[in-house]
Parts: sequence; structure tokens; C-alpha cells
Amino acid sequence: MSDLKFSIVRNFGVIGEGKEGWRKEVNLVSWNDRKPKLDIREWDENHVKMKKGITLNAYEMNELKSILKELDAQSMEAVS
Repeated sequence: MSDLKFSIVRNFGVIGEGKEGWRKEVNLVSWNDRKPKLDIREWDENHVKMKKGITLNAYEMNELKSILKELDAQSMEAVS
């Protein structure tokens, strides 16, 4: 199995932090020297280890953005 190569091109922010110091981040990441994509996943403090996450291309990011705009506080209360 080949090694996974990645480069965090830009960090947009942290959306949560776990008890063990892992942070759920929104980043622009290039995987295996490919075009960077929006990436949401948990990282260790040194950005060496990562957990499973989601990677979105520009179209998917815009679709998610549209869906999130439609949400309001009341609709999110049901999942809190």
C-alpha cells in the first residue's frame, strides 16, 4: 500500500475540539499532489495523524453551503 501524501494549503478554522486534543478543522487540502479540495476532519495537534473526514470539490461545497443557508436554529434544535 502506498503512502498517502497530503498538504494543507490553507486553514479556514476549527469547528470543534475533542478531549484528547484532536481538532475538527476546515482546511483546503491537496491529496497526492492533486488540486486542493475543501476538507473537514479531525487532526492531531501536529497535523501528522488524521481521522476519517469529508472532502468536497467546489461544486459540492457550494451545494452544502446552499443547504446550510436554509437551516435555522429551530431545525437544528432537534439534533442538539
